[in-house]
Amino acid sequence: MDKFNFGSPSSSSRSLPSLWDILSILVLLITVCVTGYYLLIFINPYSRLNPLPPPTPYGMGQPAPTITPLGPPPTWTPTATTEPTATITIAPTWTPLPTNTPYSFVKPSNTPKPSATPKVTYPFTATVSAIESAIIHPALGCNWLGVGGEATDLNNSPVLYLVVRMGGTLSGKTLDPTLHTTVTGVAPQYGRAGFEFQLGNAPAASEKNALWVQLLDQAGLPLSDKVYFSTYNDCKKNLILVRFKKVK
Repeated sequence: MDKFNFGSPSSSSRSLPSLWDILSILVLLITVCVTGYYLLIFINPYSRLNPLPPPTPYGMGQPAPTITPLGPPPTWTPTATTEPTATITIAPTWTPLPTNTPYSFVKPSNTPKPSATPKVTYPFTATVSAIESAIIHPALGCNWLGVGGEATDLNNSPVLYLVVRMGGTLSGKTLDPTLHTTVTGVAPQYGRAGFEFQLGNAPAASEKNALWVQLLDQAGLPLSDKVYFSTYNDCKKNLILVRFKKVK
């Protein structure tokens, strides 16, 4: 009886199905990959995996900037308008009828006129005269012009050391009273309380009452009014004599 080797044919038939199985699996994987690739391109044709992407349609570019409409600021608050106030109309007042003026038989009294302000009186008054200067200065003759005099009290006694001041204009020049000041008692040729001002070396006429002298105390308070006088271009009148006399 012949012997048969059943081992070899059985091993060959089992190895062949394994190879086909592997190939089938590879084909299946390739099919799945290709199907997925085409499915991805179909879903997103603009994918980088698509070698032939379609052209980009119009309007797919960068978005245009949006214009923001201008409006009032968020904190703007409308201003409230002032409501008009009611004007109060004043009712017309009643005007009283004119009354009769009562008649009086008594004559109205005269209104006294305001009295004049009393003039300030000083304790000294003065008398003025024009004499020849040669009586006081005989050596000078007519070559002199000036003012001299004295001051006495109620008993004709001399009052010494009173201030005598002179001012005014002479020959177009103004005499400064502060520079023409002396005191009684310095010119005894006019008396114990005598005073003197020399105005020039020759007679000269001044304007009328353009010069004045005044008596003051040592504090500078006036004891008399300003006594106005004139000078003359005359050798018989080239000394103006002023005598101050206390009257109260």
